[in-house]
Amino acid sequence: MMSGIVDPQDSLERQNQKLIEISEALMRHVEKDNAQMGAAYAQFERAAVLEDEVRQRTRDLEQALDLLNTANADLAQAHRATEAARADLTDAIEAVQEGFALFDAAERLVMFNSRFCLPMADVREALHPGMAFDDYVVAISRSRCLDLPAGLRPRDWAGQRRAHHSDSHVMFNVTLTGDRWLQVSEHRTPNGGTVIIQTDVTDIMLFERQERGKLLDRQARLIRATLDHINQGVCIFDHEARLVGWNNRISALLQLPVSLFRTGAGFHSLFGKLRSDLIFPPEVNPQSIDLWVHQHGERAPLSFEVCSPHNVTLAVFAQEMPDRGFVISITDVSAERNAARALADANELLEQRVMARTLELEAALAAAERANASKSRFVAAASHDLLQPLSAAKLYLAALSEGQDRTQNDRAIAAKAESALVSVEQILDALLNISRLDADKAALDVTQVELTHILRALADEFAPLAAQKGLRLRVVQSRALVRSDPAFLRRILQNLISNAIRYTATGRVLLGARRDGDTLRLEVWDTGPGIPPKDQRRIFQEFQRLDAQASASEGMGLGLAIVERACARLGHALALHSAPGRGTRFSVSVPLCPAATLPMPSAGGDAPHGELAQRRLAVLLVENDPELREAMCVLLEKWGVGVLDVADGTEALTLLDELAIVPDAFLLDHRLDGGLDGLDLHRRLRRLYGDIPSRIISADRSAELRRNCARAGVTLLAKPIASETLEAFLMGLGPGAPHGAP
Repeated sequence: MMSGIVDPQDSLERQNQKLIEISEALMRHVEKDNAQMGAAYAQFERAAVLEDEVRQRTRDLEQALDLLNTANADLAQAHRATEAARADLTDAIEAVQEGFALFDAAERLVMFNSRFCLPMADVREALHPGMAFDDYVVAISRSRCLDLPAGLRPRDWAGQRRAHHSDSHVMFNVTLTGDRWLQVSEHRTPNGGTVIIQTDVTDIMLFERQERGKLLDRQARLIRATLDHINQGVCIFDHEARLVGWNNRISALLQLPVSLFRTGAGFHSLFGKLRSDLIFPPEVNPQSIDLWVHQHGERAPLSFEVCSPHNVTLAVFAQEMPDRGFVISITDVSAERNAARALADANELLEQRVMARTLELEAALAAAERANASKSRFVAAASHDLLQPLSAAKLYLAALSEGQDRTQNDRAIAAKAESALVSVEQILDALLNISRLDADKAALDVTQVELTHILRALADEFAPLAAQKGLRLRVVQSRALVRSDPAFLRRILQNLISNAIRYTATGRVLLGARRDGDTLRLEVWDTGPGIPPKDQRRIFQEFQRLDAQASASEGMGLGLAIVERACARLGHALALHSAPGRGTRFSVSVPLCPAATLPMPSAGGDAPHGELAQRRLAVLLVENDPELREAMCVLLEKWGVGVLDVADGTEALTLLDELAIVPDAFLLDHRLDGGLDGLDLHRRLRRLYGDIPSRIISADRSAELRRNCARAGVTLLAKPIASETLEAFLMGLGPGAPHGAP
C-alpha cells in the first residue's frame, strides 16, 4: 500500500521524509476528528504500523548510506592510486630519452611524452590525446621539417608509412631538414595498441657520413695508387665525356703532355690530337669511336688495336659504366705482336720443313708398302707351293708307318716326323692367312652368314680334342644371321677355341653368343690360368707365346695374330678380359642382319616354336607399316604360324569375307588408314566373328589408350613388340586350324 505513496526511485532520505510527513498528517487528522473515534483509532493503528515500517526503512537507508560512503571512500582511494600510477607512468615516459607515444587498439593517441615529434614543431603543436593515427601520419607527411626524397610527394610518403604500420614490428629512418635524422621504431602491444619510439640518430648518421667519407678518400687514394702502378694507361670519363680520372701511364703511351690531362677535359680535346698520328684497323675509325662515345642507350664494349708512327701497337678497350660514363684502357702489346709475327714466320718455316719431310716419309712409306706387298705375295706363293710337297710327305710317312715289316721304333720315328710335318703345315697355313690379310684386301667375301652351320662344325671339330684333355666343351647354338666373311669368321673362332683348349688344363671351354644392340657378341670362355695385364697386348704379336716350354707342334704363336688382323679387316671389335688364376674371355662383335633371330639353347631350344608349328595356328595381322608388317610375317612364319596380313581395316574385312575363314587370333595396329582405327576394327570383328583372342598394337603408351582398350576388353601390346610377349600370347591360344577352313 505504501508503494503507491513512496516512489522507489527517490533517495532514502526523500522516502524517509515523505513517511514522516504522512505520519504527522495522519496524527493531525486523528486529533481533529473526535467524532469518529473508531475510524481514528484504526487510522492510529495504521499510523503506528506505518511508523514501524518507516523506522525499518530508515535503518535500511542508513545501512545503504554507510555502504555507499564506504564505496565512495574506496573509489576515491582507487582514483588516487590511478592518478598516482598515471603520474608515475608520465614521469617514466618523460624519463625516457627517446620520443614515446601510445595509440590504443582503436588507433587513437592515448599519451605521449615531451620528446615525441620534438624536432617537428608544426606536428608537435597538432598532437593531442584522441588524435587518430591516420591524422598523425598526414601531419608528419605535410610537415615543413620532413625532407622528402626527390620526386616523392607527401601523400606517397604517407602511403608508405601506412604500409609500415601494417607490420607487427618495424624500424626505419626519417630524414629531416637541417641534416637531422629520426629512427622510428613501432611495436604492437598485446591488446592491439601501438607503441612508437622516436630516437634522434643525427650524431650516428653524421659519424657514419664522416667515416664513409674517410673510407672513400682511402679508396680513392688506393685506386689512384693502383692505377699508377699498373702497366696499362687508364682514362675515366663521366656521362658528359669529361675526364674525371687517369694515371700517369696514359700520357706515356699516347705520347701526350701531362698538362693536357686535367679534370673536366673533354674527350675530343685529348684524343682529337691523335687522329692523324694513329693508324686504325679497317673496321674502326675516329668517326665510329665518336659515335660510340655519344651513343644513346646502352653501349657495347669496344675493343681494337692501333699503331703509332714509332712502330708501337696499342690495344684499346672501352667499356660503359653504370652512370653512363666510360673507361678507356690502353695496353702496349708491341712485344706480343712482334713475338706473334716471329712465331708465325717460324711456323711457316716449320710447316715448309714438315711438308718436305712428309713428302719424304710418304715416298719411304710407299716403298715400304710395295716391299711389304711383294713380301706378302712371296710368302703366300711360297706357303702354297710348300703345302703340296708337305702333303705328299705326310702321305708317304703314313704309308711307311702302316708297313707290316716296320718295328715299333720305326713307327714311333714316323709318328714324330708326321707330327713335325703337321706343325710345319700349321705354320705355313698361318703365314698364308696372314699374307692374305696383309696383301689382298679384295679377298674378303662379306655376306650373310648363318651361325648354326659354323657353330655346329666347330663343336664337332673340337669335341675330340677337348675330351682328350679331359675338358668340357660347350658350344651354345644360335640361329642368328650376321654379316661377315664365313671363312675368316670360322678361322677366328677356330683359333680362339684352339687357344683356349691349349692353355686350359682343367675345367671347361664355352662358346656362346649374346646380343648387344644391333650386333652379336661371340664369346669364348675358358677356365685356364688367365693372362696377366702386362702380357695382354703382347699375345697378339707374331710368334709370342706365354708358355715358353711348349713344343712347336703346339703352335708358334700366330693364332691370335691372325685373329687380330682378321677382326681389323672385317671391322669386328675384338675384346679381351682375363683374371689371372680364374680364366679368360675373348669376344668378337659381329653386325646382325635385319630380322635376325638371336641365340638359343642347343638343347630343347626349338620346343616352343615347334609346338606352335604343330598347332597350325592362323593369325590376322593388320599393320599399315610395310616394313614392320613384313618383319612380323617373317617371324610368325618362322614359328610355323599362318599369317593373313593386310594394311587397313577395310581390306581385312573384305579378305575375311572372301576367304570365309576365321583366324585364331587378331593382331591389330591402332593407327590405321581408311577411317577405322584398331579399336573400331576390333569392335566390328567381334560383332561379326565373336570373341576371338585379340591384341591392339601401338607405340602410343598413354593412359587414355590403355583405358579405352580396357573398356573394349582387349589387351594393348606396346611397340616395339617383344618377341617373348608375342610368343606367350600365341602359346595361350587353343590348338586347331582356322575356323571355317575345309
